[in-house]
Amino acid sequence: MRNKAIKVLMVTLGLSTATMAQEKLYQHTFGLGDVKLLESPFLHAQNLNVETLLAYDVDRLLAPFLKEAGLEPKAPSFSNWIDLDGHVGGHYLSALAIHYASTGDERCKERMDYMLAELKRCQEKNGDGYLGGVPNGENLWKEVKKGNVGEVWKYWVPWYNLHKTYAGLRDAWLYGHNEEAKAMFIKLSDWGTDMVAGLSDEQMESMLANEFGGMNEVYADAYQITGDARYLITAKRFSHKQIFDSVSHRVDNLDNMHANTQVPKAVGYQRVAELTHEQDYMVAADFFWETVSQNRSLALGGNSRREHFPSEQDFLNYMEEREGPESCNTNNMLKLAGGLFRMKPDAKYMDFYERALYNHILSTQHPDHGGYVYFTSARPAHYRVYSKVNSAMWCCVGTGMENHGKYGEMIYTQDGDALYVNLFVASELNWKEKGIRLTQYTDFPASGNSTITIQDVKSNRIKMLIRYPSWVPAGKMKVTVGGKDYAKSFQPGSYIVVDRVWKKGDQLKIDMPMDLRVEELKHNPEYISIFRGPILMGSKVDHGDVTGLVADDHRWGHIAHGSLVSLFDTPALIGDRAALIGSLNQTRAIANQPLHFQVPSAFVDKRFGQLTLQPFYEIHDSRYMMYWLAMTGEEFNKLQAEKKEEERLKLVLDQRTVDAVKLGEQQPEVDHRFKELKSSKGNHQGQSWREAADGGYFSFELQTSAKKNLSLLVTYWGYESGNRDFDVLIDDQVIATEKLGGKWNQSKFFDLNYAIPNDVLQGKDIVTVKFVPKPGHRAGRVFRVRLVE
Repeated sequence: MRNKAIKVLMVTLGLSTATMAQEKLYQHTFGLGDVKLLESPFLHAQNLNVETLLAYDVDRLLAPFLKEAGLEPKAPSFSNWIDLDGHVGGHYLSALAIHYASTGDERCKERMDYMLAELKRCQEKNGDGYLGGVPNGENLWKEVKKGNVGEVWKYWVPWYNLHKTYAGLRDAWLYGHNEEAKAMFIKLSDWGTDMVAGLSDEQMESMLANEFGGMNEVYADAYQITGDARYLITAKRFSHKQIFDSVSHRVDNLDNMHANTQVPKAVGYQRVAELTHEQDYMVAADFFWETVSQNRSLALGGNSRREHFPSEQDFLNYMEEREGPESCNTNNMLKLAGGLFRMKPDAKYMDFYERALYNHILSTQHPDHGGYVYFTSARPAHYRVYSKVNSAMWCCVGTGMENHGKYGEMIYTQDGDALYVNLFVASELNWKEKGIRLTQYTDFPASGNSTITIQDVKSNRIKMLIRYPSWVPAGKMKVTVGGKDYAKSFQPGSYIVVDRVWKKGDQLKIDMPMDLRVEELKHNPEYISIFRGPILMGSKVDHGDVTGLVADDHRWGHIAHGSLVSLFDTPALIGDRAALIGSLNQTRAIANQPLHFQVPSAFVDKRFGQLTLQPFYEIHDSRYMMYWLAMTGEEFNKLQAEKKEEERLKLVLDQRTVDAVKLGEQQPEVDHRFKELKSSKGNHQGQSWREAADGGYFSFELQTSAKKNLSLLVTYWGYESGNRDFDVLIDDQVIATEKLGGKWNQSKFFDLNYAIPNDVLQGKDIVTVKFVPKPGHRAGRVFRVRLVE
């Protein structure tokens, strides 16, 4: 039956996709080499990133692939994130290809070709098309092929890991023009298609509950490259119905889900839609983008806290967490926005793209040493930490390697004789097919002015479409050529059409006013962010330690572990909000510092001194304000009276905490080497939980930092019923027996403290905590466990 379905698809779709197979996979876009960045923060970031990439030890990145193929590595693997070994190698291959395409730097090509030669040795040694660095992957894939799909839970997201290898090979062909890479990609695609061909739909769905990256995306790419419908079938089998069936019916089921597990799935939905025009895939991709970008994202364009979406109503949680939006998420949201725009050139996609590109992606590279950021906390007066070359191997190091070579990707797009100007970035476009070369000179975002000059032109009649950003007020934008203003009949959130005959030397002038304005935190208007045009404005604040500013290779080095600051010890903006913005707009920029403005002292408590607003993407090595409490003095005093003691107790608990794990959330559990038997998880009152059934258990590791006199602080729900007697063990020694059923009968959370005997902790840096139900009972529900002093 499956072979018959393949034949039908090949007849109906194969011919059309064969004609679509082109050197570029992405319709309506220009090659990265056709768009040259000119002087701007983006050019600086791109050039710095090339030097950063070249500082990595490529043989250490190749080590996991050689090891898994039974070949002798030339250097040892990196110890950081060793259980995910191989994932950064795939990203690095993509990054080399991308930066070679965007800069023409031959050093990137030489490294790319060297990597491909070594990887080809591995693929040939494996003999079946497989190529990956997944630790002990040979045993895993044997079991998966036999139908034992539960084995993926014993590894650290193996399909996610392998997706980076697929993407690296694809990109080495797509951007690096290496035909050998294409052949290797197809061999790996054949291996994967064969791997899942015998799995039932139920087995696939069970396996896809484990994070798998963009496997559906790369199989859609394989289909476009070859026209072979087997790959389209495989792409669809990686669709994961739990998410697809919801978002394709415009239902948001993302509460408390691991964010970057979900976003790449939607990228894959978009790619399938782009190639097949199937409506359910189009709706799934577009609705996912809409709900995340419009309903689940912060001012900087990023989303998630502790790597998970909070409930759609709980944006206040962002103000409390040190682990804010993850840069990987935004990398993938930009892919999704760009893909949707290729299919339907709506200005809303580019409005989001611009916001996320400037305020999140650009901000995640250190402008001096080139390190990458993982979490960008939105908590007032917190900070970020940066990776170090040849040390950190985080997922956001991998996407960070790629990010800064793709700034030219969406500045311009085309459709027939139409040229879209999507972003206002200093650049030069060479549209070879039309014989047009133009430059865009701008100091944006220092000002809202840009001039596009036609340097050469052969196809004279070109329709140029200029984005009218949604942040420009109606009637305020001007687009002039030869004294004629083409913007008058257009509205924000659209494209201004300039349809004329062009000649060499013509200049199109763009003028966009960029006033300061306020955006409220969704559902919490007492918190505001400040923008100038599309640029998120922040402020440095001096609040002491920035522990681990440049991370070592510690497992959790990507988290800014420094002390949290009470919200009542951060600068609040007290007074009338309209008066504040009016005052700011009347303030001249600080001399010789474009986009730097002094916050009027009348609105800020004197203990914080003089504060300066500046683009958030410029703020590094410092605690900062991204969101501000903004209210009247009376409102602020009332809030302090109600919440100050609660805030103090939260900070005391945070200071006492040696280590903690949030049960039921993917990344915290992975980070703490979670194990289980017959356990389940869910969400209640916006909080995730885990429990174990009769005969099962769940366990995890906590770091003690070699401290004594510690206890476990466990969070439970106060209205549990039924048989819920269980033991709490540390390193297999029972330290407590709990009876939850009917214990409180109150609808609120309770924290219970279990003292740990010092002899259990003696000489240990790590302990294993285990919850085991009594016979006939369940263990839990457990929401959070802290190891506290």
